[in-house]
Amino acid sequence: MVEPIRAIVKELDKTLENISFEKQSELAEMILKANRVFVAGAGRSGMMARCFAMRLMHMGIQVYMVGEVVTPSLAAGDLLIITSGSGTTGSLVKMAEKTKNLEGGLALVTIYPESTIAKMADLVITINAPTSKGAKIEGVASIQPMGSLFEQSLLICLDYIVLILMDKKQITGEEMFARHANLE
Repeated sequence: MVEPIRAIVKELDKTLENISFEKQSELAEMILKANRVFVAGAGRSGMMARCFAMRLMHMGIQVYMVGEVVTPSLAAGDLLIITSGSGTTGSLVKMAEKTKNLEGGLALVTIYPESTIAKMADLVITINAPTSKGAKIEGVASIQPMGSLFEQSLLICLDYIVLILMDKKQITGEEMFARHANLE
């Protein structure tokens, strides 16, 4: 059983080494400059986005997960971060369009840097991960089903942005833990 795990780790290593550190740093700056941050994604990509939103909250950043009943309206000066492997999910495209109409910032983490949402985005972070939905990346293959490699890489990419933000804000994990849920 160890062999498949090693294969997954190798896939992750190869995929993660091609994510732009500069773009990750740029997203961190956008987050720090935004009035408020909104995060959206569908399916498993949306779950990774939720993890990211939680960490931003732990840092004291005013963040909302789109679709929650307590999420306010987006306004100019706010930032929407979308996680979408395809960059074409209908509901996310509509959110991106509305964000641009409201003069909000828009960032996308995706497989496809030329997708519908990418063309609207102020910043695109590309994760070169093949999927069974059709994404074929030259020199990269995956033994995993569907979009697993993208989703795993997405979580690590976003966690790395958290580390960049921690450094920029000079905040420690212990300080973040003080904001951890306590009504569990």
